[in-house]
Amino acid sequence: MAIPKIATYPIPSTDNLPHQRLTWQPEASRVALLIHDMQDYFLDFYDVEAEPIPTLVSNLLALRDRCDALRIPVIYTAQPGQQQESQRGLLTPFWGAGVTAKPERATIFSPLAPKPQHHVLDKWRYSAFQRSPFEDLLREAGRDQLIIGGIYAHIGVLMSAGEAFMRDIQPCVVADAVADFSPERHAMALDYVASTCGAIRTSAELLEALPVASTQPTLRDRLAKLLDIQAAEIGADDNLMELGLDSIRLMSLIEELRAAGHSVKLETLAECMTLSAWNSVLEEAPRAA
Repeated sequence: MAIPKIATYPIPSTDNLPHQRLTWQPEASRVALLIHDMQDYFLDFYDVEAEPIPTLVSNLLALRDRCDALRIPVIYTAQPGQQQESQRGLLTPFWGAGVTAKPERATIFSPLAPKPQHHVLDKWRYSAFQRSPFEDLLREAGRDQLIIGGIYAHIGVLMSAGEAFMRDIQPCVVADAVADFSPERHAMALDYVASTCGAIRTSAELLEALPVASTQPTLRDRLAKLLDIQAAEIGADDNLMELGLDSIRLMSLIEELRAAGHSVKLETLAECMTLSAWNSVLEEAPRAA
């Protein structure tokens, strides 16, 4: 069976979430973030301009940025575009060739493209823990809590949450940062996790539980405000000039960054007009007290 074309549907509201049996709350020193299978191949079955994808991506970005600010490990899973038949195993009878039929679409969705400090693990089975150093990575980092977002909720997200639970790692699935084949499957996955193996939280609840010491906005937030667009519309490698960043806005941004303590120069930012390049500049640039 191939993955079906997925109709648009709204992300569940807080009023429609399942009953919570667990009171687990993430702690910055214990938690990691798993961004699950957000590859172009899997997103091709959605209209990425329609719900639930814009909300999913926006919430994942907010969580990822918060984790980066708190130095919380961020781990991606992605199926390889090239797989031998023996490596796919029983996936083939269920899903056919899958991503191997379109290896050029194995890339992670560009607005969520990993940064150099993020981990990207090859994904071979539904659970992120199978045939993977995922658990070792978590243990070495001293992490026994796991926030999970991505696709698809009733398959890999659910299986990864269940296996985390069985390895004594506290899983938390983000209700408004996962998506599925349908609202019914989405709701079923949340209900299963809540009733058997983990916690269900919204992205807003998690951001509140993981505050940053500073109230400084992220670079993506600053750019979104300047360009009058949504933060999720700014991809890591998008040309910022093509998004509308002109010289006046650039100078305004530089003044704001300098006021926040960043030692940045116009010519440095002008060398490569992308969010990922600028984040690297800010990480490397000395910051005033």
